[in-house]
Amino acid sequence: MDEMKYAKLTEVIGRWKADMVESFLEAEGVDVVLFQDALSHSTYINPFASVQVFVPKEMLQQARELLKDFEDVLQNEEEDEEEEDEQD
Repeated sequence: MDEMKYAKLTEVIGRWKADMVESFLEAEGVDVVLFQDALSHSTYINPFASVQVFVPKEMLQQARELLKDFEDVLQNEEEDEEEEDEQD
């Protein structure tokens, strides 16, 4: 059996978030494979289904650092929005 060439980077809730992570990482040159349980697509698409994000093993550390930066940016944007809401 061939050794796996991809490693799991993270698991997110919601296909929309997985698509955002995928777009961000691919823009940085990291290949991404998303895996979502087939049951979540059976009769309807479950917006809260978990999606696993895989990247090539040799890019795992780089992808982890990029993902941390991505999450930091999202967190800062949320905090900025909360501050704006409080000022209104």
